[in-house]
Amino acid sequence: MPDVQALVNEFLNKLKKRKIEGSQATAKQTAELLRSVISQQRVPRTNQAGALIDAVRAIGEQLIVANPIELAVGNIVRRVLHIIREEDLSLTTAAVAELNLSTVSDDDDDGGGGDQDDRPVLSAAAVAAAARNTLRPPSLQMLLEGAPDFVAVPRSSSSGGDSEGKSKSMDRNSRTRKLKHDIIEAVNELIQDITTCHELIAEQAVEHIHQNEVILTLGSSKTVLEFLCAAKEKKRSFRVFVAEGAPRYQGHLLAKELVARGLQTTLITDSAVFAMISRVNMVIVGSHAVMANGGVIAPVGMNMVALAAQKHAVPFVVLAGSHKLCPLYPHNPEVLLNELRSPSELLDFGEFSDCLDFGSGDGSPLLHVVNPTFDYVPPKAVSLFITDTGGHNPSYMYRLIADYYSADDLVVQRRHAAGN
Repeated sequence: MPDVQALVNEFLNKLKKRKIEGSQATAKQTAELLRSVISQQRVPRTNQAGALIDAVRAIGEQLIVANPIELAVGNIVRRVLHIIREEDLSLTTAAVAELNLSTVSDDDDDGGGGDQDDRPVLSAAAVAAAARNTLRPPSLQMLLEGAPDFVAVPRSSSSGGDSEGKSKSMDRNSRTRKLKHDIIEAVNELIQDITTCHELIAEQAVEHIHQNEVILTLGSSKTVLEFLCAAKEKKRSFRVFVAEGAPRYQGHLLAKELVARGLQTTLITDSAVFAMISRVNMVIVGSHAVMANGGVIAPVGMNMVALAAQKHAVPFVVLAGSHKLCPLYPHNPEVLLNELRSPSELLDFGEFSDCLDFGSGDGSPLLHVVNPTFDYVPPKAVSLFITDTGGHNPSYMYRLIADYYSADDLVVQRRHAAGN
């Protein structure tokens, strides 16, 4: 099996050199790496969940720093941390409930009806409180082996002491294996969700695209492509306007793919969006990330499209897999909203060198080229989000995001945050 640190270093290099493009590919490879980390991580006898959380957090911090603009990396790190907490909570709740049931069973066997009042049954709140404390001292093993005051320990004969010790050791090992097994299974489900998010979103296309409509989109998005093609397969007849998405002109690629799938497609320049928006019934676009307030980080030029749609009362629909849902807000210091790409996408280097002021002696440029990658679209400009879990209003996004993340994991880069 490959060394974990070697896998981490390889993935870090890919992130730093921007060799992985697209949130889906980045999210999937991040989840696969963290699965390997968990699988090979050695955990202590006590507080196994805490050890796994520390290991994932340490790796996750490096990954986020390597490419801070790719928010899907941090999203998956936080999702995996949430999975560890949830699986540990589930196992602890079951273990404490089992202790309680065994205690009640022993009382019934002894026939001591009067003793039952001295050994109260654990309430659901008590079980949950005990479970939450397992990530802090005392650990899960201390809870189960140290016998809390509210749990009565069944009596055993002195002759069975050795066998009881062996039993505890076996239970400890089995709990460790069970915890890691459950976490890895949950991460596998997460990877499967990331892989199939396009199909799950596309299944909802027929509910939103109707006959003879005109759809506008910007740039190139695989999610949008599958969504539109799914509607076409359901015998919907409609036309698509594709804004080319300068300077990378990703819209040219999407237009070719739509035509190859048999969709009526019209390619327009980005500057023609306002001129054409009055003929459009709906705007359907992809996204880079969806923030906790319902704001969208999307390819550059998207805010212009959103403003045009808002001005003409055209629905602005955003497609996003659940791995793009970020629990942070745009104003959080951990969020890098934009990144500047190479000026060579706008000008040839020969043209750029001609604009240098050689007469000044320092060679400082008179022409500055700014090539941002993303736009931020505020939540008030979004009509509907369509995710792999269904359609949601922007005001509901924070509730949906809360189901995927734990509040304790929102800030992964603790050392950097403290240093600032």
